[in-house]
Amino acid sequence: MGSNTLWSKGTQATDLVEEFTVGNDRILDLRLAKYDVLGSKAHIKMLESIGLLTKEELEKLTSGLDEILKEIEAGDFVLEDDVEDIHSQVELILTRRLGEIGKKIHSGRSRNDQVLVDIKLFLKDETLKIRDEVLKLFDRLQDLSEKYKDVLLPGYTHGQVAMPSSFGLWFGAYAEALADDMYMLRGAYNVTDQNPLGSAAGYGSSFPLDRQMTTDLLGFSSLDYNSVAAQLSRGKAERAVASAIGAIALTLNKFASDCCMYMCPNYGFIKFPDSLTTGSSIMPHKKNPDVWEIIRGNCNRIMATEGQISMLCSNMPHGYHRDFQLLKDILFPSLELMHKCLFMAEYMLGSIIVNEHILESNPIYDYLFTVEEVNRRTLAGMPFRDAYKSVGIEVNEGRFCYKGSPLSHTHIGSLGNLCNDRIKAKMSSASDF
Repeated sequence: MGSNTLWSKGTQATDLVEEFTVGNDRILDLRLAKYDVLGSKAHIKMLESIGLLTKEELEKLTSGLDEILKEIEAGDFVLEDDVEDIHSQVELILTRRLGEIGKKIHSGRSRNDQVLVDIKLFLKDETLKIRDEVLKLFDRLQDLSEKYKDVLLPGYTHGQVAMPSSFGLWFGAYAEALADDMYMLRGAYNVTDQNPLGSAAGYGSSFPLDRQMTTDLLGFSSLDYNSVAAQLSRGKAERAVASAIGAIALTLNKFASDCCMYMCPNYGFIKFPDSLTTGSSIMPHKKNPDVWEIIRGNCNRIMATEGQISMLCSNMPHGYHRDFQLLKDILFPSLELMHKCLFMAEYMLGSIIVNEHILESNPIYDYLFTVEEVNRRTLAGMPFRDAYKSVGIEVNEGRFCYKGSPLSHTHIGSLGNLCNDRIKAKMSSASDF
């Protein structure tokens, strides 16, 4: 492998060292192939503008890169066994096909800023894909919230029956939680949406590079202006994205936990078609919530990603260190899990079956209305503390009975005023990136 590394100076490292230091990087690099070509296309156009390439050379190199891009999109691009990384492979193909001018694409670049721009372009696309997946789940939750807004659901605190809730309130709560998560995703996008190209190895270049030109060509909204700061962003962009998907994962984790509990026959609040549950090898009655359990477990793994990245990036002085290579090994699998969990959650909710008669099934739910009765007596003129005490005595003596009228909750965010339109507006604002 050593002979085809960009940094080779004629001395080949032992196979053992190369195997250990490269690890899974070559496999993970394939996800960056498209972005490496796009970065190179912008870079050579800039090089031509400052006189480091002729117009003819630019045309040949651009045509060659376009050909490679088509092969990537068709799934025909491979990373050869003796080639170290994606950057080496692209340059090697160009040199084979075009001759010596293929080597000119690296002028004014280091692998450090090259991999940085690849990763940032990749992460921008990933955050946009996740945004769209979150929006799809959000819309599903809002639809369910509206559909079941009048269906009561027992609310719990400390795992015990507490106060009346509703399916509209439950579904709507998770929709709004996703809006909060979207703010974090937008923040992560903003962190990644800065161009590091031209920072080279972290200290700039003596070439008169036009960094604003590559910023515009690549669709970045801004630059990492300071070349050292550009290198400091390695790990920071990954951590920002990990934090954002961790927030989404926490929301999904809690929702999945709710679904696992609500599917249990002890509760019986929701169910799914048999085709979306699994059975037991010895208990014929079982309908297990395996999909939600796997979502819950995978979301725990996603939430751990930010901590791993934080620990990896600690205790290093500024500048590039080979440790950063491991970031892809940590983040890329978590991104894949995030896509799968969002897809499956939305898919499952398309077939959810709500029990619309829960409160009729168990007298324990009568106690959901103790607060309602306290409030009814308070509104009738009894001091709150006296109303609370009198209802408590009735509960203890087993003679509590709610005597009030049907529930009438009107304040913002309550059972009768879900504000789904305002939550939708919040999400619209949060997802505008």
